[in-house]
Amino acid sequence: MSLAGAALRGAPWKAATVAGGAVAATSFGLGAISGSADLTWAMTVGIGLFALIAAIGSVSKPNVGDRVTRQARLWAQRHPWKFSLYPALGAAALMYPVQLIVDGEGVFGAALDALQGGVLVYLITAIVALAFRGRGQSSLPPGR
Repeated sequence: MSLAGAALRGAPWKAATVAGGAVAATSFGLGAISGSADLTWAMTVGIGLFALIAAIGSVSKPNVGDRVTRQARLWAQRHPWKFSLYPALGAAALMYPVQLIVDGEGVFGAALDALQGGVLVYLITAIVALAFRGRGQSSLPPGR
């Protein structure tokens, strides 16, 4: 987990926050206009997009940042399934109180919904990180 956290150190947090907030606001606004507004849905979509942009943004430029960040990002590209656990767990942890408090679900129902959102973030992040795998390979020492 420490390597995944180090890889996320230089993630585009501002862009992820703005995009996640804008999508959540737009989703809720369009739902209010059409008469089917769902605050829980809007917030969980915003949280999921926030986690995706942060995670994908961090592995998309493996040669940017200090030495530790670069090495962690190269590790993330070599181990996309392990790396993706960190943003997925973060997204699920943020989605859980939304499901529990805003949606009024029970403890287990909220956990299941948050877990489903985390799994979706996990799969998308891992697949995209897998696609970026070859970007940082030129900076690896021979034999790795």
